[in-house]
Amino acid sequence: MTEKQTMHIILDPIAIQQYMAGKQIKIFSSLDIQRIFNASRKTVEGFLARYVKKGLIIKLRNEFYCFSTYLPSEFEIANNIYQPSYISLDSALSHHHMIPETIYSITSITSRATRNFTVNDVLYSYQTIKKDAYSGYVPQNIRGYTILIAEPEKALADYLYFIDLKKRSLAYERLDLTKVKKEKLMMYVGLFKRPSINQLVNHIYAEFRKPQRIY
Repeated sequence: MTEKQTMHIILDPIAIQQYMAGKQIKIFSSLDIQRIFNASRKTVEGFLARYVKKGLIIKLRNEFYCFSTYLPSEFEIANNIYQPSYISLDSALSHHHMIPETIYSITSITSRATRNFTVNDVLYSYQTIKKDAYSGYVPQNIRGYTILIAEPEKALADYLYFIDLKKRSLAYERLDLTKVKKEKLMMYVGLFKRPSINQLVNHIYAEFRKPQRIY
């Protein structure tokens, strides 16, 4: 392939979009474009700036982009724009049908610094836990794409940990613990080495056992 032909492919957004769709790549970086299409950094930066301005490409964060006609899910965005991370807390509790409320922000756990980002008017929140407790997440196929998300027990353990730190409040009157295996929950709670979380576990189980009010 000649340099002229290579440049033509690089500068053709349709060709790049078709390639990405064929490989099921929804989120990409400028380095990905450089590597895949053998393009210079300057050429790729110009290409991205041009088509971001035209609205064909959306800049998610720093070096992360997607095509406006091939949008990733919010969970995909969360997993990619700040790594390592996994979906947890309110978003995972909602995904596992443990809370009835609709969640409008995407909450994740990371071993890096706590950060918040806004992408397409959606808040992506990342809360830090120590590396010893950074576990309990699994790859799950959600709408055809692999997402790292906390198991029900770990999502709850993470949630109770931040309540115990007084960084969160027990926002949900009643948690559905049907899917939760208490032994596994206690194993994950133990990773935080904060015995006071056990009292929170006892509280939420006591609330769960109460008869539901009928209005």
